[in-house]
Amino acid sequence: MLSKALLRLGASAARHPWRVIAAWLIAATLAVLAAVAFGGRTADSMTAPGLDSRRAAELIERAGTGQEGMTAQVVVTPLDDGATFFDDDDDDGARAALTRLRAEVKRLPHVLGTSDPAGALDAGGDTAVRGGLVSADGRIAVVRVQYPDQSRLSAEDLDALVDLGDRLRAELPLRIEMGGNLFYVFSDPDGGASELIGLLAAAAILFLAFGSLVAAALPIGMAVFGLTVGVATMTVLAGVTEVPTFAPVLGSMVGLGVGIDYALFVLARHREYLACGLDPQAAAGRAVATAGRPVVFAGGTVVVSILGLAVANVPFMTVGGVAVSIVVLTMVLASVTLLPAFLGAAGPRLARAGRIGRALQTRKLGRLARRRDPAAGAAHAAGWRRWIGHVSQHPVPYAVGAAGLLLTATLPVLGLRVGLPDDGSLPHSRTERRAYDLVAEGFGPGTNGPLVIAADHTGDPGVLDRLVATVAADPGIASVAPTHIDRATGIATLVVFPTTSPQDKATADTIARLRTDVLPTAIGHGPARAHVGGAAASLSDVGQRTSQRLPVFVAAVLAMSFLLLMLVFRSILVPLKAVLLNLLSIGAAYGIMVAVFQWGWGGALIGLEATVPIVSFIPMFLFAILFGLSMDYEVFLLSRVREEYLRTGDNGTAIVEGVSRTARIITSAALIMVAVFLSFAVAEDPSTKMFGLGLATAIFIDATVVRMVLVPATMTLLGRTNWWLPKWLDWMLPRGPVGTDETDAKSTGEAPRPRLVDR
Repeated sequence: MLSKALLRLGASAARHPWRVIAAWLIAATLAVLAAVAFGGRTADSMTAPGLDSRRAAELIERAGTGQEGMTAQVVVTPLDDGATFFDDDDDDGARAALTRLRAEVKRLPHVLGTSDPAGALDAGGDTAVRGGLVSADGRIAVVRVQYPDQSRLSAEDLDALVDLGDRLRAELPLRIEMGGNLFYVFSDPDGGASELIGLLAAAAILFLAFGSLVAAALPIGMAVFGLTVGVATMTVLAGVTEVPTFAPVLGSMVGLGVGIDYALFVLARHREYLACGLDPQAAAGRAVATAGRPVVFAGGTVVVSILGLAVANVPFMTVGGVAVSIVVLTMVLASVTLLPAFLGAAGPRLARAGRIGRALQTRKLGRLARRRDPAAGAAHAAGWRRWIGHVSQHPVPYAVGAAGLLLTATLPVLGLRVGLPDDGSLPHSRTERRAYDLVAEGFGPGTNGPLVIAADHTGDPGVLDRLVATVAADPGIASVAPTHIDRATGIATLVVFPTTSPQDKATADTIARLRTDVLPTAIGHGPARAHVGGAAASLSDVGQRTSQRLPVFVAAVLAMSFLLLMLVFRSILVPLKAVLLNLLSIGAAYGIMVAVFQWGWGGALIGLEATVPIVSFIPMFLFAILFGLSMDYEVFLLSRVREEYLRTGDNGTAIVEGVSRTARIITSAALIMVAVFLSFAVAEDPSTKMFGLGLATAIFIDATVVRMVLVPATMTLLGRTNWWLPKWLDWMLPRGPVGTDETDAKSTGEAPRPRLVDR
């Protein structure tokens, strides 16, 4: 059985700690070397099979226009307030400087071509204005830079462009700003500083929880090992397939959170067994056999939830889920192998607080330190026992009040709008934001998110004129660039500029109107076909796809989680209650995200400079991760309640004892997760902020309102029916591995455990 296997594994690792630690060192080294030798860069392919934007991309690729590759744009304006790019009588003026800048950019490695605003002005007067290269007042010019496909580029190309800009700023009388998807793909993702902040915060919380530097260091060390192996493996995966750019940051967030949490639960049990007089090796084995079981199944729930993203049929989300799952599985493996090795190496020192911890106990912090020291005996749970007993004595008002609070927090979800936070949501310290603002000022906000209409006009040569005229007449379109036609394939591409910014809801409405009304009217019933593509269209399509698939995904995750928890706890109502309560906490987190990011409530506290829509794929990703993490606490808490119930047979006692004995650890674990996730909420990228704030909010709600109020209240109301299972279903289900049979009980030295079934 699982308990026996974990007992042997934990005890063996504790008896031979240096062998296990050496094995993990070798594994980490090999993983890093493999990442260096075979790893690839993350990439964003924000599209999916069957979408109209995907069909447009396929036509553009067939035409070979180069528009399927990476792009950058260099936005310039004269430093002299009175100068414009219309002036051409000064060899040292703005237009001459623009000509030199464009020539320098064109000579950069891998640049396929650039637009020429100065040349267009010289040749056609207003051609550059009509082509969106020079603003109508002559003050702002854009040099568009075309690169090949992302697979042929690297961060060195971005560095070369940035270095050139730095040099030319000192030599030319121009203000130079840069943007484009080259920056989005190859800029270093947020995370390094956030990871360090999160680790420091976790270390402080662990020290306060255990009063020992050694005890605080072990979960941190295990998490660093696991994160190194997991992220390196993710990098190797990126060499095989396209791993989205958000995956490493998200993997770091989730990996640090669950890794430290899992270690915390095992470490707390280990110290309890040490306090009972067991030797360190036996205590480590017993801790892994008891707390390790919920770790395995909590981690399994997280992985199942994240892998459920495949239901959306959006490849980059599926691969991103696999990448994050690798990190979670690595943390589970580290919790049941590396951590007991650390525990065995630490020996009996973990049974007591360190000198600093004992010093705290002699001062005003002594009461707090003693209360958080597991070796201090049962008194540490007295406060929680009084609280849980109080809730259990008044279950109806607490259940109604807490549920009402969470439902109120969920209400903003009714106004949730998915979209794409563009460069306009970045801080002003970023050149991408300054370039965005200059383009919006000179050409209109829609110029920052052009749409690309790809049309195959074979058999209907007159369709292009109708297409251009009809598209240009749409009220949501500001201008249409000259049409490019590939003679070999007959495919034409039109770059069109909306009147609104990429993240504006009106832009999504314009895209929908082009597809359902404008393009069919222009094409008619002939053989020609046209599709709307571009970054804004792709994100809009992905948002619609995820919104359509979200109910199916939610149903699939709920069903799998319900079945897993039913196997674990041999009950119908316990998993049903867990599913409903977790939905409440996740809904409240969604509502708070809408209030902060869409309405701007408290956005300044996390450095949000403008309201933004919720990134289209984040609600589904957050649901997968949050549901899995919420189930972590459910499994840990209910495992202890189940143990107490099977030991005493009294539901009320089991609730009070089980919840109070786990409350200190759950709140400490939640504080660690909240600290880690909030450290990412202050990153520059809005997507990272959303992930960080959403995860932190949900975990905080789940560990406080749900676990410490709703769970004891509802379990008290349900009484003995919490553990009810029809006899026929109990007979059909395999023996669950968490506290459900005598084999597990004997393997950990506990009393045989009766089962409550329908006779």
